[in-house]
Amino acid sequence: MPKVTLINPDNTRTELEVAVGDSVMRAATAAGLDGIVGDCGGGLSCSTCHVVIVDDAYFAKAPEISPTEDQMLDFTAMEREPNSRLSCQLVITDEMDGMVVRVADPQL
Repeated sequence: MPKVTLINPDNTRTELEVAVGDSVMRAATAAGLDGIVGDCGGGLSCSTCHVVIVDDAYFAKAPEISPTEDQMLDFTAMEREPNSRLSCQLVITDEMDGMVVRVADPQL
């Protein structure tokens, strides 16, 4: 199962196993990770699951940003960065194994 490492706002790291086809947000909330809020449950309507992909190589392997996600990223509580994504839209593939993301702070 692919592994994703989340760097929390306090710089601790949490490594999660994420099933192929599941989103980083769902895995993080199921694991009780405090930094990922996911208010809308992955409906792409709240931007409270903002993360920043640390490695450009994994940004290229992630699913393409939809126009709706692109627009939602303009309304995140933490300023958008070039590698910002909504973790509800990061649906894991085998190629994303080893991806590291920084959890945005604040989310709300």
